Amino acid sequence: MFKKESHFVLLLLLFTLFLTGSNYSQFNDYSIKGGIQGFGLLPETDFANNDIKLSYLGRGFLRINLIDLADLEIGVGYGLLSGEDPSNTLWETSIIPADVRILISPFELKTINPYVYGGAGIVKWDINKKPNQDIWLSPYRNVEEDGIDLNIPIGLGLEIKLTEALLLDLSGGYNYVLTDDLNYYNNIDIPGDGGYDGFWNAGLGLVFTGESGSSDSDRDGLTLDQETQIGTDPDLPDTDFDGLIDGLEFHQYKTDPLLKDSDLDGLNDNDEIKHYTTDPNKIDSDNDNISDGDEINVYHTDPLRTDTDFDGIPDYDELNVTFTLPNKADTDKDGLKDGDEMEKYKTSPIKSDSDSDGISDGDEVLKFNTNPTKQDTDGGSVNDNVEIKRGSNPLNPEDDVILDISSPIILDGINFKTGSSTLSPESENILKRVLVTLNVYPKMKVEIRGYTDNVGKSSSNLRLSQRRADAVRIWLLNKGINDNRINAKGYGEQNPIADNKTAEGREKNRRIEFIKID
Repeated sequence: MFKKESHFVLLLLLFTLFLTGSNYSQFNDYSIKGGIQGFGLLPETDFANNDIKLSYLGRGFLRINLIDLADLEIGVGYGLLSGEDPSNTLWETSIIPADVRILISPFELKTINPYVYGGAGIVKWDINKKPNQDIWLSPYRNVEEDGIDLNIPIGLGLEIKLTEALLLDLSGGYNYVLTDDLNYYNNIDIPGDGGYDGFWNAGLGLVFTGESGSSDSDRDGLTLDQETQIGTDPDLPDTDFDGLIDGLEFHQYKTDPLLKDSDLDGLNDNDEIKHYTTDPNKIDSDNDNISDGDEINVYHTDPLRTDTDFDGIPDYDELNVTFTLPNKADTDKDGLKDGDEMEKYKTSPIKSDSDSDGISDGDEVLKFNTNPTKQDTDGGSVNDNVEIKRGSNPLNPEDDVILDISSPIILDGINFKTGSSTLSPESENILKRVLVTLNVYPKMKVEIRGYTDNVGKSSSNLRLSQRRADAVRIWLLNKGINDNRINAKGYGEQNPIADNKTAEGREKNRRIEFIKID
């Protein structure tokens, strides 16, 4: 007798080796398939198969894709096992197997699909023709004429693609049935001789996929023919994992469904379309000679505008010519736009004080109306900033020179109406110089002295000189000079500096002096 279990163990070993040597690739491109198979069978029973008799099995099945590695197969069939006993008597048994199998595909090929399978189920069997009962040896006559027993199928197979909708299936294997009664002869209890029955199978079948060139199993908007032509994965709606389904990329956006970044600008197609609204097929959407990816990731500029900060200078020029900040309208923070500095004011957009006079370009243009490219706008020899700080006019060269305070100063040009303490308009020119001098020396204290000629009463002239000295003091106080820095005193006819007998001399004696007292 044959030791039938050894054959099953050998097949199981081959099945294991097949799996461990595989790369566990995708099983197939179909989610569900169904088909029919026809097999020739070779019984593996207690009788030697000296004379092969007709044994067959017809089977229908449904295959459902579980994961990329495996399919679940559910099948049921009908067949006949037959053979001869040692006395050449024909025996026949009808079988109805039903089982569940796992099909493993270890290779990813386009036109063929090798697989291994293993599973479990039941088989219902009935003895149609019994062998010669004279060969039975008592007491081994405990045998059944029909039954339902566990069935373990294992084997190999190969799918060959005929069309997208139709596959040819070739397979072979072994079915191990947990009974020793299939040939109506049971010697399971004989040590070293008995064993369960089974049968070998080999055959072919047709597998119907339900697919065609016009089908769209992944519902991405592309037919199977289109996906094959393009090279996309018919089982994945988003082949390049960029967040856009292949059909939209191909039909609507005209992007490459095989590349996350179709224009190679450093931005994902999905981000370009849905977030940045840039052109996913154009590396530089705004044509400013900077790639969209660099604008977003490196320079933080707007890839849809050539001048991100609206300063009048294109982003590219700011980066490569003016070296200003393309996302900041006023690079040097001086209050002027970079473009205005370059074109309108001719100042430096990266230097807040172009002429280094101590005043920012913005203040020179917007506040003081001075020239931001010249340190001394009025050309009067004094820096604009110095003039502004001391209170002189940086646009008037006449007030650039301050009074010499090393000795008493006669303020020529301060005039009053006859017998009056009212300052004449032209007096302000010299008073402004006094004001500038006091601002330049903020700690200096002075005395304003008033004098008259000798015409009239001395007492009246003394009062008039005091009023005139006070008038000058009040003018300076009104211009911001602190009152504790200025003392005003009238001296009347005292200390004449010219002859009062002449008109010219009297005019010189009617004067205001500026005396440093601290």
